[in-house]
Amino acid sequence: MSTTISTVHVVEDEPAVLRSLTRLLSNAGLRVRGYQSPHEFLSQFDREASGCVVLDLCLPGMTGLDLQEQLTRKGCVQPVVFVTGNADVSASVRAMRAGALHFLIKPVEAQALLDCVHEALRRSAVDLRKRIDRSLVQQRAATLTPRERQVFEGVVNGMMNKQIAANFGVSEKTIKVHRGRVMHKMGAQTVAQLVRMSDQMSSPAPESLNG
Repeated sequence: MSTTISTVHVVEDEPAVLRSLTRLLSNAGLRVRGYQSPHEFLSQFDREASGCVVLDLCLPGMTGLDLQEQLTRKGCVQPVVFVTGNADVSASVRAMRAGALHFLIKPVEAQALLDCVHEALRRSAVDLRKRIDRSLVQQRAATLTPRERQVFEGVVNGMMNKQIAANFGVSEKTIKVHRGRVMHKMGAQTVAQLVRMSDQMSSPAPESLNG
């Protein structure tokens, strides 16, 4: 899972517009990569990295909406901002329902675009942090033995040591030992932390694109 600096990916088939957008974003101190076609973009895009995608609606080979749908199918977790000269209401509704963060109509004001991109990058950073935390919890949980996993489940479900012991027909002292190992392996100091970890493991992987 990439933890590199967030990148703004701009997909725009008109060279002059692409240069203008990338220059604007670069001058604002952002890391930017430009692409003139969906194919060029897809061949280089890291769907798990932190960043966002600025898309035109009309692109060669496939529409921006089609590209957005393909990104969703691939499990893309980066927010999408549309910047297009087409004010088609149905297209904007479709884009937003598919998870686009914003749908801006050209000519778009520089500050409006920058505000949208900064919001997208903030969301992407939060999402990446959640995915990293979730992955870490899963890695720790994988080190638990079958019995420790059972004790883990009992603890997060609010069971007392003696209840867990009775369920498995072992002594309460044995359960205390297993519980201590669970807390150590999971890196948890309190039961509340253990419960949060359980929630992270059971919840769907966070995605910035709803689909």
